[in-house]
Amino acid sequence: MSFFQTAASNRNNALLISMGGLLFLALSIGLSIRLGAMSISFSEILASFLSFEADNLNHQLVQEIRIPRACTAALAGAAFAVSGTVMQGLTRNPLADPSIIGINQGAGFAIALALAFLSAGSFWSMLGWSFAGSAVGAGLIVLLSSLSQHRLSPVTLTLAGAAISSLFSALSTATALYFQVAQDVSFWFAGGLSGAKWLHVFVLLPSLTIGFLLALSISRHLTVLAMGDDIATGLGQSAGRVRITALFSVMLLCGAAVAVSGTIGFVGLVVPHIVRAIVGVDYRYILPCSAIVGALLLVAADIGARMINPPFETPVGAVTALVGVPFFLYLARQKKRGL
Repeated sequence: MSFFQTAASNRNNALLISMGGLLFLALSIGLSIRLGAMSISFSEILASFLSFEADNLNHQLVQEIRIPRACTAALAGAAFAVSGTVMQGLTRNPLADPSIIGINQGAGFAIALALAFLSAGSFWSMLGWSFAGSAVGAGLIVLLSSLSQHRLSPVTLTLAGAAISSLFSALSTATALYFQVAQDVSFWFAGGLSGAKWLHVFVLLPSLTIGFLLALSISRHLTVLAMGDDIATGLGQSAGRVRITALFSVMLLCGAAVAVSGTIGFVGLVVPHIVRAIVGVDYRYILPCSAIVGALLLVAADIGARMINPPFETPVGAVTALVGVPFFLYLARQKKRGL
């Protein structure tokens, strides 16, 4: 198959997965609104839109809890998936994920500090701490990588991120135990969407939009960068500038998503591989498709978290781990190859 035939095929596949993904995402959001500890009929859901009754418990449940929860799951899933896609392209590492390079752990450690010192802090303070933690994690990665002989090389970036991840995880555990907030911190690290509100949607939407646009602005560069720094430099591309932009995008996406849903793992690991296998290696197609598939995956995982042991909820992070851990082990056994 020629290059142009392959490109056309990948473009068609991207269109197909986008349309199919959006359809299934809409159906999943509908099921998410309907299902839970108390199921609500679709006619009742429709009535809550057409003729809302403030004293109707089902209408309140749909408008104030179920819809914002489904929207939050979709936006957070898209944020985690896009950030994972960017990191895999940035590091040329098929196992890369925001948690691998320490950004999620940085946000988690900052939230642990907030819970220890500002137990009654508002959501806005938690969001600010989460962004600050993500920024510190990204900044430390850039700083440690810049001290290396190979500035910001993929290997250096991954190794620096692994070291920072371990450091932040240890500090979070120590903080939780010392200040006796282990229960709150463990719930946050397990990941969950039970407290999702419209406020979370309004925070996630602009963060996701800006972070996604930043990632999309370097999509062509990520495709070239995946071929190696030498080729990228030969084509006149500033690899360092692309990496800095990518880190800002990931920081913004992960900071908002972790503040809202906790450190839900494996979405950013699994989704890019699924999408890449279908649409090829062009990040102009991979990024938007990953956003859609990531949103679909987390909405489905949230439905599963509510239905495994009703009326109690299983942490969403545990549900994604059921898919992500076997997938991670499978990838770890494969030959190392370029993305």
